[in-house]
Amino acid sequence: MDLLNTLVDKGLRRELPTRDEALAVLATSDDELLDVVAAAGKVRRQWFGRRVKLNYLVNLKSGLCPEDCSYCSQRLGSKAEILKYTWLKPDEARKAAAAGVAGGAKRVCLVASGRGPTDRDVDRVSQTIEAIKEQHEGVEVCACLGLLSEGQADRLRSAGADAYNHNLNTSEGTYGDITTTHTYADRVETVQQAQAAGLSACSGLIAGMGETDADLVDVVFSLRALDPDSVPVNFLIPMEGTPLAKDWHLTPQRCLRILAMVRFVCPDVEVRLAGGREVHLRSMQPLALNLVNSIFLGDYLTSEGQSGQTDLDMIADAGFEVEGADTTTLPGHRVPAATGCGSHGGGAPDAHGAGGCGSHGGCGPCGEDTGTASVAEPSEPLTARTDLVAVRRRGAGTDLAPNA
Repeated sequence: MDLLNTLVDKGLRRELPTRDEALAVLATSDDELLDVVAAAGKVRRQWFGRRVKLNYLVNLKSGLCPEDCSYCSQRLGSKAEILKYTWLKPDEARKAAAAGVAGGAKRVCLVASGRGPTDRDVDRVSQTIEAIKEQHEGVEVCACLGLLSEGQADRLRSAGADAYNHNLNTSEGTYGDITTTHTYADRVETVQQAQAAGLSACSGLIAGMGETDADLVDVVFSLRALDPDSVPVNFLIPMEGTPLAKDWHLTPQRCLRILAMVRFVCPDVEVRLAGGREVHLRSMQPLALNLVNSIFLGDYLTSEGQSGQTDLDMIADAGFEVEGADTTTLPGHRVPAATGCGSHGGGAPDAHGAGGCGSHGGCGPCGEDTGTASVAEPSEPLTARTDLVAVRRRGAGTDLAPNA
């Protein structure tokens, strides 16, 4: 396909595709899917070889969030039967993080539900970061605490944080449809605060909330303009007790097209396959490794993932290798822009709730053209699929061993 040849050439040159080209990727047929994956795979290998970075989530504070994000199981008014607990002590969080590091995780993502941290909360998290770094000197730590106030990003950086996650989640035009207690602009400002403090910025999206192809392209182009070091792609986990519990719009093929589009638009960025991969990609997860260069190991914040050993086997069986702690994640031309992180200059995290990281279990503009393509309306929502969603009952905040 001429389209794919053009996109590969642009990806190898780090050139932004047009909006029409990005939309065309999402509109390809199932017959063309393997060609799309192969083309995006060339771009992925150019910048990241066959390495897969492993990340591990620690939910520092679960549930009881005052924000109303429709996709999130920790939201205000959620009836999801998730674990609810207040702040883990630094030593408890350190032990939880150790499980992920032992499983091969290069980065630990510390997530807390809520609109944003108080100064006392920043102190708590700073102590936790210091405890983790003391035990695991080389591990990257990413914080995901919600909307930041002035000076908080600098304090986290001083405590040893390498990165900060805050996702845009969806397009600016549709943001008000999923959240009313904060704005899209609030999220952008927090990402920019993290960048200004010298933290590696991580910001991504959630697909599967009934958005159109144009919405997906809008948010990915906005992310390209914001220029985070890593872009987590979450697929909505429709959990019982949330407003989007019956929104089952995704197929494995749709997920692969979305990941390919993100790779073409953000060719040299750490693209992370985040929440919902087990639920929506299912047996096609190995194909996605040709598009992404980063995944979460084991469980998510409020939902269970497949076992860590299964993840490791999948990576090996697909012909990829786990990225080592001594390897810089990002390509060299991106490293000088930041300091101290594998995605930055030695590594890079992820997305829900006001905090927005990798997956709360609620899953989790620089365009050259303004043209749009016609898109099919989402099909009628199916009934909730409780058989596909397992609420997390182990790991942080429980007496059971984590899945790492």
